[in-house]
Amino acid sequence: MDNREFLMRRLHSLLGIIPVGLFLTQHLIVNHFATQGEAAFNKASHFMANLPFVIFLEIFVIYLPLMYHAFYGVYIAFTSKHNPGKYSYMRNILFVAQRFTGIFLVVFIAWHVFETRFQVAIGNAAEADFNMMENILSNPLMLAFYIVGVTAATFHLANGFWSFLVTWGITQSEKSQRMASYFTLLVFVVLTIIGIRALFAFV
Repeated sequence: MDNREFLMRRLHSLLGIIPVGLFLTQHLIVNHFATQGEAAFNKASHFMANLPFVIFLEIFVIYLPLMYHAFYGVYIAFTSKHNPGKYSYMRNILFVAQRFTGIFLVVFIAWHVFETRFQVAIGNAAEADFNMMENILSNPLMLAFYIVGVTAATFHLANGFWSFLVTWGITQSEKSQRMASYFTLLVFVVLTIIGIRALFAFV
């Protein structure tokens, strides 16, 4: 691996956690306000949509890092090989699942942005509010698609965080990697519950 590829992979790893992972966590928490009712969700959503310099934040803190992470991630997915001698069988299954969820998430996120932010941008909706999500998720197939999408996103973040800790030399020993596995499993479970509870609050 040359220096250029090394730096690109490190940037891909870093952006997956900061800011993309942080944004996903924040997005799920905002959506969870839907469990408190339409008014609570609309208030939280309106607050986020009207932050100072929101266009700047969306482009440079969300969309550009997300696009780099997504497209370079697809490249990695189609060029990476397994490491059966280096990691356990289960860790290699998670390695493969990371690649598949990454590819699926490119499609899911593009569709989600098209149904929400893009519709607001072209004037088909005033704001991405409770009614918008309620209409989208009233279709059972779309609800199932979003459940799979949210679960894929939370898994990809949690498992990617484990890889991030290894890649950046934070967890080098077998014990520290095992503890990181427990922690990232907890992250996956908690964020998945938050995300799916929010989805059903719109139904």
